[in-house]
Amino acid sequence: MAVKTAKANEQVETIEIPALHIKEVEVTLVGDSPLIVHRWSDKAKRQILDKQMKRAKQGKAAKDPEQEYKDSLYTLPDGSYGFPAVGVKAAAVSACAQIDGVFKTQARAAFHINGEFVKIDGTPEMREDMVRISIGVADIRCRAEFKQWRMTFKVRFNANVISAEQLLNLFNTAGFGVGLGEWRPEKDGAFGLFHVE
Repeated sequence: MAVKTAKANEQVETIEIPALHIKEVEVTLVGDSPLIVHRWSDKAKRQILDKQMKRAKQGKAAKDPEQEYKDSLYTLPDGSYGFPAVGVKAAAVSACAQIDGVFKTQARAAFHINGEFVKIDGTPEMREDMVRISIGVADIRCRAEFKQWRMTFKVRFNANVISAEQLLNLFNTAGFGVGLGEWRPEKDGAFGLFHVE
């Protein structure tokens, strides 16, 4: 497509805009360290909304570790487990900070992961972690952990901007330096590391 631009009494300049060149590639990520998932539970979301709406606080219910663990999982309609596709994409976009000359804004527009969730192939287990909440009080969090995991998903990308090889290298960089889930390298942890198969 060509667009002509000109101001009064100036020479006409033609700008060539290439047609989109959309391709698709299948990507498989293999976990190098355990993946900890932590979905916002309906209870936690309701408590935040109640606070914002100035509703009276409910009495604190007794802790149910098994339910807290189940609530931390992203359960898909078929009963399997997933991870938000936007989180997987965000890891690759964050990896741009580690590559000279590659900008996050360009990467965000260059590729998209199909679907809302990426299926996790693996079996979750409950883990308990000591955490400090905002007021410095210690608490125990029960979350799901996948010790062995992998994910396979399709990525649509603009081949005018990024090649399939560059895209896979971007995911490899993300797997080493950014990670996925809780306590990942990006957040000073060592969990959620991965490589492209």
